[in-house]
Amino acid sequence: MEAVRRLMDLRHRGRAEDLPAVLAEAAPLLGAEAATVLLIDYGQMALHPLRGTTVDTATTLQVEDTAAGRAFTTARRQWLATGGGGLLWLPLLHGAERLGVLELRLKAYPPESAPDDLEVIAALVAELIASRRFYGDAVEHTRRRMPMQLAAEIIWNQLPPLTFAVDGTMVAAVLEPCYEVGGDAFDYAANGDVLHVALFDTVGHGISASALTTLTLNTYRNARRSGLSLADTYRSIDKWIRAQYPGLFVTALLAELDMVTGTYRRISAGHPAELFLRGGRSLPQLPAPNMLPLGLGNMINRPPLVVEQQLEPADTLVFFTDGITEARDASGTLFGVERLGEFFLATLGDGIPAPETMRRLIHTIVSYEEGELHDDATAAMLQWRRDG
Repeated sequence: MEAVRRLMDLRHRGRAEDLPAVLAEAAPLLGAEAATVLLIDYGQMALHPLRGTTVDTATTLQVEDTAAGRAFTTARRQWLATGGGGLLWLPLLHGAERLGVLELRLKAYPPESAPDDLEVIAALVAELIASRRFYGDAVEHTRRRMPMQLAAEIIWNQLPPLTFAVDGTMVAAVLEPCYEVGGDAFDYAANGDVLHVALFDTVGHGISASALTTLTLNTYRNARRSGLSLADTYRSIDKWIRAQYPGLFVTALLAELDMVTGTYRRISAGHPAELFLRGGRSLPQLPAPNMLPLGLGNMINRPPLVVEQQLEPADTLVFFTDGITEARDASGTLFGVERLGEFFLATLGDGIPAPETMRRLIHTIVSYEEGELHDDATAAMLQWRRDG
């Protein structure tokens, strides 16, 4: 309890960079020789000591092929015995969002219920990181492994966490190139029984694209928070883009899911259809596009069309921008929708969690283009599980 009290003191004062010193003082109270926060970088490649860490043994650890990495990818604690004791890694989860791991250096594996108690400590540490991160730049300094372009800075500051779960339903998303993305974005919100999800792909690149994306995101949120229907949300965004950026456009998927009944409704505004996966196979894609891109809606004289589909428990929908399917290998061969579907069916078949599936997807796309993407690549995965 004394360790908890010391950590709780940071709720009302202190910065994220003060957390390492408090953990160092609290470590003996947890039966540990050292306690270190390791945060995931933007590329989700490695785990890095939180800025302010002074522990001599603290080091960067790769996600692939390490016990710490397995704690991150599986969201389950991992133990590695050493000659003088061992290392215990506990996932740092803020809701469903994976922040990194808490590393504890111990003389022996904790007895009986102690590991469960330590997971409570890890949960508290994650909450402190999430709440303190906005009062300084320690978390950002830790997560960034190279300078971030201004367009990407603008976009990342607009986005919700990459992962969200409620009542058995999960959304997991990913963006790349993470330090240069400017025209792609996603958003979601759970209000009552309805989960709202949207994916946007803005024409252009750089600052001009990020400015248009910012307007689009915030107009979408304003429409949603005003209680507008999907059709009226389309109209609102379309109107504002035409007014502020005449001649430009944004493709989008605007969707709603009733998390109780599984009723799924959406508008494809000039955007590729989502993948529709059920029971280990791909189902026919829903009609798309069924409206012109946002900003060009005045070119047709009819109300926005909404496609409706009844989902079954465990159905998965995958939204993506063309930067995913139009990735090219050295020979110029497109990654394509079929290969994308095969990737998801394989990972779902292996029982890989949604956040880890998305991490692996983006690394697969980057590898396919030999480490250098030629367009923004964004995807979001929606799984309806139906709680109970």
